[in-house]
Amino acid sequence: MCYIGGMKIGYARVSTHEQTLDLQIDRLRTAGCAPEHIHADTTAGHSCGIERPGLAAALAFARPGDQLVVWRLDRLGRSLRDLIEQVANLERHGIELVSLQESLDTATPAGRALFQICGVFAEFERNLISERTKAGLAAARARGRKGGRKPKLTPEQLDRAAALMRERRLTVREIAHLSGVTPNTLYRYLTPEGEIRKEPRP
Repeated sequence: MCYIGGMKIGYARVSTHEQTLDLQIDRLRTAGCAPEHIHADTTAGHSCGIERPGLAAALAFARPGDQLVVWRLDRLGRSLRDLIEQVANLERHGIELVSLQESLDTATPAGRALFQICGVFAEFERNLISERTKAGLAAARARGRKGGRKPKLTPEQLDRAAALMRERRLTVREIAHLSGVTPNTLYRYLTPEGEIRKEPRP
């Protein structure tokens, strides 16, 4: 249930060592985000095993009715697909999104259209992933292969499995089955949060 007087939680991200967070943090503070409620990620921020620990911390702290404030939409998503998944995830948890550069606020009627559009595309992507994976397994069985265990996941399988894990609509066992691997193999390449590991676990 949403509560009145939601908190403004800032999120900033840089993708290269040459960039700094100063501009984004200044804009977030001007927009009303308290310094202690601003989370950030840099290219070196992977030591805890989560690919974007700052974003994970912001989302873990946020409650229904809060606002996640970003300087620009591309700070939240590193690709269009990633942005769609992140926006859909915010909508599911009742967290509003404010993007300063685009003057976007999902608490407004116009802004809520973004949640609706991203929800449609997220569902479309889930259906495509499921259909392609099932079709691939069926084709493999038709050629005489049982699917089953494989030594590793292909990049395409990895992307599909990561998207499904982030959605949390299927169990890890079900995702592993769709990917043609065991749950243990899946966890070698993905974190429980659905992030792709930089190096597979031994």
